[in-house]
Amino acid sequence: MQATRPLLFKGFVGRSIDEFKRLSKIVFNLEGIKGAQGPYELHSFRSPTAIQDCKVMSDRDIGGISQSKLEWVASPHPSSGIAPPSPHSPGFARFSGNISNQLPKNRPEVHRTGYAAFRTRDRPPTIFGRSVFNIDPYVYLALRVKSDGRSYFVNVQTESIVPTDLHQHRLFVKKPGEWETVLIKWNDFVRTNLGYVVEPQAEILRQKVRSIGIGLTDRVPGPFELFIERMWATNDETEADSVVDLSTSKSATAAQAATSPAVEGKLKTKQGQKVAWTRE
Repeated sequence: MQATRPLLFKGFVGRSIDEFKRLSKIVFNLEGIKGAQGPYELHSFRSPTAIQDCKVMSDRDIGGISQSKLEWVASPHPSSGIAPPSPHSPGFARFSGNISNQLPKNRPEVHRTGYAAFRTRDRPPTIFGRSVFNIDPYVYLALRVKSDGRSYFVNVQTESIVPTDLHQHRLFVKKPGEWETVLIKWNDFVRTNLGYVVEPQAEILRQKVRSIGIGLTDRVPGPFELFIERMWATNDETEADSVVDLSTSKSATAAQAATSPAVEGKLKTKQGQKVAWTRE
């Protein structure tokens, strides 16, 4: 046990050096004045070790029988005829499993099952304090994914005064079964708590994002499969195959609704009203 102390110390020092480099880059590039000078990597699944930095969850934690796993997949060789997520990408993650809404027989207090999710683990501390993501200079969250078309949610957790608060947004894809980059405005995330939309609504605490993940809570029994290569913050709309933007004016939203009906989501207020998402 004594031999592990130098390794732990080295890890702490290494993380602190990396954080110092990141902060120095912001200062030297005058990003506080000019704004962000490029994308900000939040989590990449191009390395097999990236899986270890994530936590996988499902209703099994409360006695349910839904199954979920997160595993690393090496990018197939071009000769296989299967397109990789991006050129020269060594690999990506596969989030898969099976949803069941069967209630546990020995847990009468459990009234709802049928969910699975994963999120990045809380980042270890550095000499500068708790390590968090500062996405304040950025407009969008970007995700490189290949979805089966099910109703996934993107979940963002911050250093909120309410630890169980989550900011959520539907992960809309336009090409199920194909790789695509989806951009979601940070300001369009909805504040929720224990599965319900809460008031008053508040923007994400942008300077103190703890973790980002994806969940499936549609309670539709059956298998699911979502591939993801990376998640990052960006200001560049040209990186996306599709942009989810719900911050349009009321008149524009009404006109859009006439041709593109709202998608009823699974999020509800405590009064039982469902949140409707307008898909572009």
